Amino acid sequence: MCSCRHETRISGGPGVLWVGFRKDGLTWVGSGGEPTWYATWPTLRRGFCPRCGTHLVSIADDSNMIMVTGFSLDDRGGTDPVGHSFRDEAVPWMTITLASDPLAPEPAAP
Repeated sequence: MCSCRHETRISGGPGVLWVGFRKDGLTWVGSGGEPTWYATWPTLRRGFCPRCGTHLVSIADDSNMIMVTGFSLDDRGGTDPVGHSFRDEAVPWMTITLASDPLAPEPAAP
C-alpha cells in the first residue's frame, strides 16, 4: 500500500494497493489492448485503460518491474499487502496495521 501525496491524488483514494510483476512477464490480453501511457512524474509512466480511462499500471523508467493496481486485477489471490509506505501522509482516520514500507532503511540502533 502507498499513501504518498502523488498516489492519493492520482487514485482519488486514501491509498493504492500495488502488485509488482516483471515487465517481461506481463502480457496484455484484454479487449482494450495495451494501456494508454502518460508521464505523471519525471521518471514515471502510468498506464490507463484506453476504453474507460481506469488507472491500471505504473512503471518507473529504471525498473524491470511493472506495478499493477491491485484492485484492477480479476484474480486478487495472493495480493494481500505486506507493508504501507508513506503512512505518515495517510489520512488521519485510516488505521494502519500493516508493516512499514518493506524497502525503507532500518532505523539506526540506539
